[in-house]
Amino acid sequence: MAHIEYHFSTISPAVYLAGTRLERIAERHGATITYRPLDVLTLFQRTGGLPPGDRHPNRQAYRLQDLQRVAEMEGLPLNPKPQFFPTNPAPSSYAVIAAQDAGGGDLGTLVHAIARAVWAEERNIAEDDVIRACLEEAGFAPSLVDSGLLSGAEAYTRNTEEAVAAGVFGVPFYITDDDERFWGQDRLGHLDHHLGKG
Repeated sequence: MAHIEYHFSTISPAVYLAGTRLERIAERHGATITYRPLDVLTLFQRTGGLPPGDRHPNRQAYRLQDLQRVAEMEGLPLNPKPQFFPTNPAPSSYAVIAAQDAGGGDLGTLVHAIARAVWAEERNIAEDDVIRACLEEAGFAPSLVDSGLLSGAEAYTRNTEEAVAAGVFGVPFYITDDDERFWGQDRLGHLDHHLGKG
């Protein structure tokens, strides 16, 4: 059975625009997914990237155009300059880690609900009430937001370190069990094609 390591940040617009396509691709090919939320700012620092606000104005302008194009193509609502961006993605990442450990819900729905809260719903994913609502939407116990903070923080740091070691430099980033690497939601079709060759 194929397996995908999914490295992502809950605050990434590209993670939001990926929707739940990864999960549909995995289901089609009988692949499993491990969700690995990480600290994207640390990832950038370690691998030579820059946060969006620190990039050259040409890159910033292109990013805004591209986000809007992709959102339109995917039929997803998008505010390219949301009220709560940037915000602290750690609490929502801890919740994803706790949910993955607990089981019983839909992780793809959870990750999408959290990213959608930022990019389409003007909600602050650093707030517990927002995270609880996302957990509940995805079929997880809302109380997960209150548990496992220490283990979540440790896993979050470990995920970031392991991502750097695995060759990750941006999000979303997908790595198959045969070490094929795909960066960006616009490479999901490539991932689909690769899994179809097996």
